[in-house]
Amino acid sequence: MFMRWAVVLLLVLPGAGWAEEIAYPEDYVAEEEVDPVGADGDALLEPSVDEGDALVEEGPATSGSGSGWANRLSLETTTWALLPRRGAGRDEGFLQVHPRLEVVKPGILQVDLGAPVRLHMWGGEAGGSLVRKEDWDELSDWGQVVQNLMVGGDAPNFVWVGALESYTLLSGHLVRRYNNRGNPNYNPAGAVVTGMLRPLYVEAFASDVLGARLMGAEVVLDVQHILMGRQPYPMKYALSLSAVHDWGKAGGASEPMTLAHLDGTAILVSRRNGQGGFELQANAGWGGRPGEGGAWGAVAGLGADYLTSRMDLRARLEGRLQRGGFRQGAFGPDYELARFQVAGPTAVPQADAPFPDGYSAYGEVILSWDAESLSVLGQRHFRLTMGTEVFNWGRVDVDGRLETQLFHRNLSVGVGGLAVGAGQPGARYLASAQARWRFLGGKLYAVGQGGTLLFPTAEGTLRPGAFASVGLGVDNAR
Repeated sequence: MFMRWAVVLLLVLPGAGWAEEIAYPEDYVAEEEVDPVGADGDALLEPSVDEGDALVEEGPATSGSGSGWANRLSLETTTWALLPRRGAGRDEGFLQVHPRLEVVKPGILQVDLGAPVRLHMWGGEAGGSLVRKEDWDELSDWGQVVQNLMVGGDAPNFVWVGALESYTLLSGHLVRRYNNRGNPNYNPAGAVVTGMLRPLYVEAFASDVLGARLMGAEVVLDVQHILMGRQPYPMKYALSLSAVHDWGKAGGASEPMTLAHLDGTAILVSRRNGQGGFELQANAGWGGRPGEGGAWGAVAGLGADYLTSRMDLRARLEGRLQRGGFRQGAFGPDYELARFQVAGPTAVPQADAPFPDGYSAYGEVILSWDAESLSVLGQRHFRLTMGTEVFNWGRVDVDGRLETQLFHRNLSVGVGGLAVGAGQPGARYLASAQARWRFLGGKLYAVGQGGTLLFPTAEGTLRPGAFASVGLGVDNAR
């Protein structure tokens, strides 16, 4: 069903996360997802947050194995260079030191603290600060110290704080594949809170716990429960209402914007077994911009999930209608840049930008495969995630990422890309790549990454740039 759609996409940022290993107690296996119709019929609904900093590999606890606690200590030191692109920007170099401490009580608490500190090595303004000031120049930036804070192991009663590197709010028709750190100079910690009181399920989020930014919620009503009482497989028929508001007062000022959406979902086919199964859903909805007449849109489509012990395949196909400047998925992977300047010929903020009346087809595929088992979070020999929207007036938006783990998982490689407004003047393109190689028994690793960036300026424009980084890290994960 739609609330199971966890969109796992690591976007084009210098700080994009990688799956890290932590040693667990011997009797614990972290589950990537819990079937929302499992566990004695209670819906266990997972927030759609990124797996980028997920826990990967099970093994003996590094300490306190009798109590069930586990921990990981790591220190990563790299050079981090900002490079000019298209004649804009200047060459700057930094020494990046990134310490991290992670403590886990499986199913109860996970705390992951640490932040990269970038020290000037070359370039920059004469007499400038030793530490890169853009990383710490507002209160919201201190949120990056919290890499991950999770209270409560399984939804529906769940609190999570950290980077929303690819977040989808349930149905995904307002917030889909959103990245709250899409602005390289803005490093907030977001939060997701879920709860269930039958027949209602609620998920709420904030993109910045220290600033007035993007906030929203979606409330789901189990229609089947209302009509037939409590069922062993809940949410077969559901209605949901979502609303999201951007206050625009952190990470740079921007115009506020509010969107709302009403959705209905029905499970058409459901085949389950002990290792997974198949599910086909239909969904339809209508949304708009409150207070602005004529700004509305409609959507209808199908979704399918196929799950085995080694493969997780999810697909979605939708037809969408846009009128009066409204569009579905407005808070998407590009939003932290588009709030200052949209892609396309009109260089204005998204809140003020016109959007042509028309229709589109949206498709999304998420494929995870592992030769051993998918039962451990982040342990994937292959992962592909991609979303594409094609508009009848010639615009194409695409974002995706491909990741693989090779050579006994000692080598991890990932490439990602984003194209917004392709086929139109002023299209926006970003790309990144990362690689990590573990050696000396896995305790020591080399890491390299690079890609393109866009920096918002005081004038409200976006300055192109690029980054490259290479270095070494050490931890007690293995």
